[in-house]
Amino acid sequence: MNIGKKIGFFSAFIIPALVVAGFYIGGWWNYMSAVFVFILIPLIDAQVGLDDENVPESEVKIVSEEFYYRFVTYVWTYFQVAFLLWAMWQIAVHPFTTAELIGFVIGVPLVTGGIGITVAHELGHKKPAIERLYAQILLLTVCYMHFYIEHNKGHHVHVGTPLDPATSRRGENFYAFWWRSVSGGYLSAWRLEAERLRKRGLSPYSLQNMMIWYTLLPFVFGISVAWIFSLWAGQAAFWPVLGFFLIQSVLAFTLLELVNYIEHYGILRREVAPGRYEKVNTLHSWNANQLISNFFLFQLQRHSDHHAYAHKRYQVLRHIPESPQLPAGYPAMILLAMVPPLWFAIMDKKLDEWQRAYGRALTT
Repeated sequence: MNIGKKIGFFSAFIIPALVVAGFYIGGWWNYMSAVFVFILIPLIDAQVGLDDENVPESEVKIVSEEFYYRFVTYVWTYFQVAFLLWAMWQIAVHPFTTAELIGFVIGVPLVTGGIGITVAHELGHKKPAIERLYAQILLLTVCYMHFYIEHNKGHHVHVGTPLDPATSRRGENFYAFWWRSVSGGYLSAWRLEAERLRKRGLSPYSLQNMMIWYTLLPFVFGISVAWIFSLWAGQAAFWPVLGFFLIQSVLAFTLLELVNYIEHYGILRREVAPGRYEKVNTLHSWNANQLISNFFLFQLQRHSDHHAYAHKRYQVLRHIPESPQLPAGYPAMILLAMVPPLWFAIMDKKLDEWQRAYGRALTT
């Protein structure tokens, strides 16, 4: 991979830099990160265009094993924890105006959710224990630790079927999907963990049930940080700090659910027998191959290849022209998904075109 692309994956750090800069400049500059993500990146995407370059098959193994790409994600893990603690401290001590506070509360989840959960997703699929630990730490900071279980053992098994709460259905708006995916994913994680324990002859009600820890640990973290900061900044800081932690968590995993909604909207795998579905392949996810937004999202937008080969590292994910293609990158599509009439007008037409082109009953 060329040096430009290698450096490009560090571009994710631009977003927290904008949050920090906006905070210290003050005023409306607190909205700088949101403007960058949802206006400038789509405009730059449109100007720069698509990236159809893949790592040659002869080099995939070599590039996959390069430590540099893991290093970027490792650094992000430590950085995100420090960034979130900094943000919580500012809530404890800084006299925000209402407009500044809203901008700050919007900006922080763009870091912890927009980038952080993306990194957690990447690391959570890998075999090394340290990478899986980093994934869980990142998910702890956004109160979404169950994603570690549900995504790997639930979503990747059931994607594109009625059994998957994270597969959005044709005609389903994002807001209905949000509740179904959030609640369904959490309950699914409990079921999967209970099943794992029963297979090992253990009680689902024991402390070996990771869902107990995954549910409690984020609150322990948030309460502990709020309490410690209130000792320094005054008791009145406790509830604002804790409230900020919970609100940024909800906004962060809402970004994740927006991405889920976009990635799988309306695409279904064929049922080959009652309750049995065709194997997941590169036709079962929407893709966006915009170069710039893929840098920020560690090529998450090459989603079909990820679902076909879940353990493949982000730097070697392929652009597959035969996969269904979104009309724009994720930042622009997120805005579109938040306005259901516009989303349906564009994406239902894309679904129809896809079904006609491939003669497959992929949509409901």
